[in-house]
Amino acid sequence: MYNQFFGLDKAPFNLTPDPEFLYLTTQHREALAGLTYAILARKGFVVLTGNAGTGKTTLLTRILEHLPASRIQSSVIVNPTLTPSEFLEAILLDFGFEDVPPSKAQRIAILQNFLWRGHREGKITALIVDEAHKLSLEVLEEIRLLGNFESASEKLLQIVLVGQSELDDLLNRESLRQFKQRISLRLAIEPLSETEVERYIQYRWMKAGGNETPFSADAIAGIGQASQGVPRVINVLCDNTLMQACGEESALVELRHVLAVCRELQFAEPLPKGAAVAEAPALALPVEAFPMKTLERYGTVAPKPSLLARLAGKLRFMQRIETV
Repeated sequence: MYNQFFGLDKAPFNLTPDPEFLYLTTQHREALAGLTYAILARKGFVVLTGNAGTGKTTLLTRILEHLPASRIQSSVIVNPTLTPSEFLEAILLDFGFEDVPPSKAQRIAILQNFLWRGHREGKITALIVDEAHKLSLEVLEEIRLLGNFESASEKLLQIVLVGQSELDDLLNRESLRQFKQRISLRLAIEPLSETEVERYIQYRWMKAGGNETPFSADAIAGIGQASQGVPRVINVLCDNTLMQACGEESALVELRHVLAVCRELQFAEPLPKGAAVAEAPALALPVEAFPMKTLERYGTVAPKPSLLARLAGKLRFMQRIETV
């Protein structure tokens, strides 16, 4: 990889939900505080939504790591495309039960006894469902019924639903009005702003052991436009542009690297500031609307490198890996 070339201790832009690299914007801090409060205060149902790649799963991982382990017992469902019976089984298995009976009534009885035992021991029991926008209506009804486990003063099971923005549309259905009424807190994460994109890149670079980032101002602006502020896409673009720069033995990541990566990964290419106004101020067309030759002529995009040049860069990069 490019870590040695840029003097890094570890890869800064991996796609895994590593809480060490979680960059907390104001909205991320609010979501973190809101979820933590809802679980510890036994608020019952709480919902977190956001576009794909905005850091919801990473936020969950951070919360689970920092909640007091002596007080929390949790079941985390990461693939909720299950039948109601399978969903109950998955919950019990993740709570540590090895022999799950086939009877639904017995499964519910086991879960109820588990919740009451935890309550007597002063523990908080949490069910966390990731990718909750994929839940079927039948499973959502099962989850609603699980929320009925309660004492006279508090909920026995804290339920956190985390999903993409479609989850909001799902929960707003008329058929789910009873479910919606039980939600005590709804939180959302939006894509990063232009300023936050730059800070995000700097934060992850420093966490990986780097000092000043090698991205030019134009490259950062291009990454922000192409990614639309989605952290996962920012990671993909940064990782690939660093590979491009390393293959060329360039210590600086430039806009041309971003444009080349966008073409390779079939992302919409960013439009440099002022280029659209100079080319077609009245129409304000997106960059994809212009012929490539026109864009190259006016400097809107860099000419596509030849296949030989691209392969040469990749070969130099692979040779460097083999010698590490």
